[in-house]
Amino acid sequence: MKRCGWARNELAIHYHDTEWGLPLHDDRALFEFLILEGAQAGLSWDTILAKRDSYRKAFDNFDAVKVAKYSEARQAKLLENPGIIRNRLKIASAVGNAKAFLKVQEEFGSFDAYIWSFVGGKPIDGKRKEMGDVPAKTEISDAVSKDLKKRGFNFVGSTIMYAFMQATGMVNDHVKSCFRHKEVTRE
Repeated sequence: MKRCGWARNELAIHYHDTEWGLPLHDDRALFEFLILEGAQAGLSWDTILAKRDSYRKAFDNFDAVKVAKYSEARQAKLLENPGIIRNRLKIASAVGNAKAFLKVQEEFGSFDAYIWSFVGGKPIDGKRKEMGDVPAKTEISDAVSKDLKKRGFNFVGSTIMYAFMQATGMVNDHVKSCFRHKEVTRE
């Protein structure tokens, strides 16, 4: 069975085979990926995948309403949690991003409606022949990043947002020889 070249260990293979690139329209799950992609900055996605369950526990299963209310004391306690990336800026960013996320929901009805508007509501098929064809960012991820920053989000640079777009199926970057490419396109 052919897969994208980055899926090399059991955790990454499971994630690749069941989630990555599948169009996602659930606000809670979109918030989860927004926070996890930001936490991944400077690290490997494998590191984040290994800590994902701990993140879910630490951040109230990515309930944006709850995370937006985290106090300084709660954030300080998160800095002691070995199950997550203990970076003060990334933790504070998660709280600030939750507040910004709620404002976007209020303005657009859902974060889903807002974020998918950047791709016209439909996934872009990257039509990648090999992993070397996959860009780190695009004009669309630049626009998403710029707009999110304008709305008060942090850890949402263009490269992070392109990874978010790939993870949430806004763009299908499974290489054409990967068995998931056609499956994701159909789903």
